[in-house]
Amino acid sequence: MKTIEDLDVAGKRVFVRADLNVPLDGSTITDDGRIRAVAPTIAKLVERGARVVVASHLGRPKGAPDPQFSLAPVAARLGEILGRPVAFATDTVGESAAATVAALGDGEVALLENLRFNAGETSKDDAERKAFAEQLAALADLYVGDGFGAVHRKHASVFDLPALLPHAAGDLIATEVGVLKKLTEDVARPYVVVLGGAKVSDKLGVIDNLLKKADRILIGGGMAYTFLKAQGHEVGISLLQADQIPTVLDYLKRAEETGVEFVLPVDVLVSSEFPDLKTKAPATFSTVDADKIPADEEGLDIGPRTRELYASKLADAGTVFWNGPMGVFEHPDYAGGTAAVARALVDSDAFSVVGGGDSAAAVRILGFDETKFGHISTGGGASLEYLEGKQLPGLTALEG
Repeated sequence: MKTIEDLDVAGKRVFVRADLNVPLDGSTITDDGRIRAVAPTIAKLVERGARVVVASHLGRPKGAPDPQFSLAPVAARLGEILGRPVAFATDTVGESAAATVAALGDGEVALLENLRFNAGETSKDDAERKAFAEQLAALADLYVGDGFGAVHRKHASVFDLPALLPHAAGDLIATEVGVLKKLTEDVARPYVVVLGGAKVSDKLGVIDNLLKKADRILIGGGMAYTFLKAQGHEVGISLLQADQIPTVLDYLKRAEETGVEFVLPVDVLVSSEFPDLKTKAPATFSTVDADKIPADEEGLDIGPRTRELYASKLADAGTVFWNGPMGVFEHPDYAGGTAAVARALVDSDAFSVVGGGDSAAAVRILGFDETKFGHISTGGGASLEYLEGKQLPGLTALEG
């Protein structure tokens, strides 16, 4: 896979496919981690005299312009981080994009509007997707793939466009791939995997593959209640994917047979009301054993004994991969479990990888120093699919 050092970029229009899919509260960016992650690649291209055309998706618009998913706030923040103006095109391949790119001088930067405002970006039809890629290719001389969070998508700007232009991987993708190889090749042991988040179905593939590689798997978040239910426990009105219980039982059986330590919560915080994430008003909750959840309440975080248990299981780790919060970390009363895992990683000597998405946001929101972790990934879904052993279209395209 070529890197940007292999490209002669001076005076050239360089299309940078970034992942600027940041969370927004109206027009306010609540976590700019993904913008900061790609900024060094853009800055390096600027220093070498490139005319940088940045593109990304944001959210899930339906293939047409939607103001709530505009990248305009991202253009402003990117300019602040780079310390230079970032021109903003109000479309992707229309008149504004053409004029904005044509106006770029050497060492200048533009950001196109949300790629998913064009149906061709995410189309399942190869011809429609390729046609959009050809329109994007007309705006550039070279292609740099640096949106790791999108490389598991067979989308026009990720998969089809690199085939139309000389291409290379940006520094962010090169770093991400290098880190993930450390999780799959010559791993320092004990290798501990921490999985949380809402749905067990989102993690089935990675659990299946890591049962062959990990020494311990710790489960938290909403997905834990499907495991507890599979063991015959009452889970009340907690998140539950009952259709996944047979698969979960199979994983528990395989873990026992292969000697992989599978660790589930021993206590949880429960409430009959979901917390108000807007006002952050104090919640009413109690702590109960994980096998004694009341029928009319739901689990919203791992409890204090589970936090201590998980910290002890992480203390001697050589390698840790963590994907998914332990509870509703957006509310202070239910952030303790996620904070306990983060603190355990900071305190350990392990090579720790925080696998993107909500886990990465939680680390920042809860005030942890990002430099204390081995790596904070920008791609939750992409990281998981890589660890499942899947071929990622965006990486395949860059290798071609």
